[in-house]
Amino acid sequence: MFLTISTTGGAEHPATDLGFLLHKHPGKTQAFSTSHGVAHVFYPEAADERCTAALLLEVDPVALVRRGQGKGRGGAPDAALAQYVNDRPYAASSLLSVALGSVFRSALKGQCAARPELAEQTRPLRIEIPALPARGGPELVHRLFDPLGWDLVRADPVPLDEHFPQWGDSRYVRLVLEGELRLAEALRQLYVLLPVLDDAKHYWVAPDEVDKLLRAGDGWLAAHPENGLISARYLARHKRLTRDALERLELLRLAEADGSEVEELDNAVDENRDTEEKPVPLAVQRREAILAALRAAGAARVLDLGCGQGQLLQALLGDASFTEIVGVDVSMRALATAAKRLRIERMGEKQSSRVRLLQGSLAYTDKRLAGYDAAVLSEVIEHLDLPRLPALEYAVFGAARPSTVLVTTPNVEYNVRWESLPAGHVRHGDHRFEWNREEFGGWAASVAGRHGYEVAFVPVGDDDPEVGPPTQMAVFTRIRTDTAATTSSATTATATTATDATATTATDATATATAKEGEAA
Repeated sequence: MFLTISTTGGAEHPATDLGFLLHKHPGKTQAFSTSHGVAHVFYPEAADERCTAALLLEVDPVALVRRGQGKGRGGAPDAALAQYVNDRPYAASSLLSVALGSVFRSALKGQCAARPELAEQTRPLRIEIPALPARGGPELVHRLFDPLGWDLVRADPVPLDEHFPQWGDSRYVRLVLEGELRLAEALRQLYVLLPVLDDAKHYWVAPDEVDKLLRAGDGWLAAHPENGLISARYLARHKRLTRDALERLELLRLAEADGSEVEELDNAVDENRDTEEKPVPLAVQRREAILAALRAAGAARVLDLGCGQGQLLQALLGDASFTEIVGVDVSMRALATAAKRLRIERMGEKQSSRVRLLQGSLAYTDKRLAGYDAAVLSEVIEHLDLPRLPALEYAVFGAARPSTVLVTTPNVEYNVRWESLPAGHVRHGDHRFEWNREEFGGWAASVAGRHGYEVAFVPVGDDDPEVGPPTQMAVFTRIRTDTAATTSSATTATATTATDATATTATDATATATAKEGEAA
């Protein structure tokens, strides 16, 4: 994968100023590690009259597969083979675009620390890419680059085989661009348009890609006649992201035409009228409360016990302070859904190293769960039959013994506030019981006393003065490390950890810890 940038000059303005702009010395050959190989920067020629910088990206196909978790698209054998035998090491793509953004980061931003005045100057540039996939052919190349101020745009089709011209042309072109532009403008155009022409990206497209697109497209994309096609392809045809990008681009275009700031135009909504916010779902409030408690405890390695479909795991992954995240559930179906939600197969190596999914039952001790900073039981205990609570209690507080344990469960007193919940019914069909505040407090205090923890209680959701919050959370903090008394007491613990009134709510149904987030909230 190869790209060259050339410029010309003279004694007063030497072409070797290109080295200052790229922050790469013309007299050196430099190599930079990337997640998919090695990028080399060198100068085939460096004189006052003419200077050429080359970027050679060596892509490691095996590393590319490993970063994709080693699974072919669709799981078909030919798709798996195509991961190793493809054009990615040779043809310009989003891999080269990412390398440009990494190796020439300062130049892309228009920054030149040594010679700041150079970044604002236009200069004669010639950019060549020998092999560029162009889904749309040379015509699309011209539609994309012609409006951008280049004096010459040449897209020569690459034949399938020079010895057999009757076979026709491939989908690749040799691209040559010539014109007077700022280097930062040229690099930003390439950063966006290389993956657009390839119509593919090697990484998962997240909402932050819209911000990347607008930053790189600043000054040229809003007025581009093909900004709809560019946005759709750059954002992997995600309709919602594309719509968001086009709306923001239209605001930028209108602001530029009006000579005003975007904030001045985007003020159609009166902040004091018709802006009533929708209530935040209880499930979201619960996750926010859990994250706040984990941060307050300084937890970095976290267990999500009974992780279900992975909603909390997703929130934990969004915070870099949680360095190791383990989701545990008895249901393989739930774990498969969680893996799909987290897009584990598409994660980068660094991100995927932070998360694991384990199958396991919370009714049994598990050596894999020992040594973590914190454990979360979010809307889990109410799915267990009461006689099985002592087993869970020992597995978590007696055996695993994390420094912090968070337990959330519905507050049955609040059920009268749910208009859609019939009187006398629990919030979910799989709930074996629902405790009031006194019952939950009594159970939590007895667990803390038996296992050397102290416990505090946090309301989650609207704290009604009469019936309390919809969700109650207990925050257990370990205060001693000896476990002898714990083992003895835990093995003899019985269902008396709940009050007599609570025990009457137990049923004979099988325990399930996976039906989460399904409350009436």
